[in-house]
Amino acid sequence: MKWFVYILLCDEKAYYVGLTSDIEQRLKSHHAGYNLGTKEFSKVQLLYTEQYQKRIDAEKREKQIKGWGRKKKEALIMHDLESLKKLSKS
Repeated sequence: MKWFVYILLCDEKAYYVGLTSDIEQRLKSHHAGYNLGTKEFSKVQLLYTEQYQKRIDAEKREKQIKGWGRKKKEALIMHDLESLKKLSKS
């Protein structure tokens, strides 16, 4: 089974980091307002995904990204490795 770590942009202002084995179904759930973390937002947009073979690896990565600040998440979304390195050092 494949597992996905993903980042949503909610109402053009907040990032939501999640984990799922079915990205399409999870997005439908977010759009329908069924998820606690995003139900208060009227618009959610998928910006980034990573795929893993093992749930444990995806859970570790989700936890790691959730601990990051906004700028570091944005660098990841933009695939800006140079900024990610700089932000990791600070």
